[in-house]
Amino acid sequence: MTEAIPTPPWQTPRKPPPRQPLSQELIVRAALRVLDAEGLDGLSMRRLAQELETGPASLYAHVANKDELLDLVYDMVLSEVEIPEPDPDRWAEQVKEYLRSLRKVFRSHRDLARVSLSRIPLGPNGVVGMERTMALLRAGGLPDDIAAYAGDLVTSFVTTETLDDAFPTGDTDTGAVQAYVAQIRDYLTSLPPQRFPHLVQMAGPITSLDSERRFELGMEIIVRGLSTYARPGGARPQ
Repeated sequence: MTEAIPTPPWQTPRKPPPRQPLSQELIVRAALRVLDAEGLDGLSMRRLAQELETGPASLYAHVANKDELLDLVYDMVLSEVEIPEPDPDRWAEQVKEYLRSLRKVFRSHRDLARVSLSRIPLGPNGVVGMERTMALLRAGGLPDDIAAYAGDLVTSFVTTETLDDAFPTGDTDTGAVQAYVAQIRDYLTSLPPQRFPHLVQMAGPITSLDSERRFELGMEIIVRGLSTYARPGGARPQ
């Protein structure tokens, strides 16, 4: 690294650039950086203060506590989810596009699925996303009660699948995970087939680590089920 050349004594020394003042947005963006790098267990108000080179007390002028901070982080990330403009002729495929986008966002931010488990998306981005999701589901002609429940159902599905994807984490020996799953598969196939015919027969699919195929299959099951409630022409706001 090249050493800085000192300022001549007859010139005014250059001052360091002023530090950006704290704001809620600055704090939330810093919290997301820590979350991505260190996970949910590594994110605390003290750790966040270190990231921002300030004291923990200064954060509380902008966020009440860690729970509110996570609400704000979750809402910020939801702006990354792409929800198609409803097309009644393509609504089934559009639902899948939406779920793929949601999963991509969840997988791109460490432990975001864990954060989402205890949060209702009622921030600005969350409310906009809910409105667009309902519009998409109603475009398929789903009755209102089915569309409302489906909104929760598909989000829970993506959350669960993302948590399952994280089972072999970056710190986990993938070979050890595969060996463990192979032991489970061998155990299931060793059960008495007269008493456990289905577990013996399905040991392979039950212990599959093919997360992409599982996710696509799950989406297909959900969308096909929803299509049985669809009405031609789609629903329209009253």
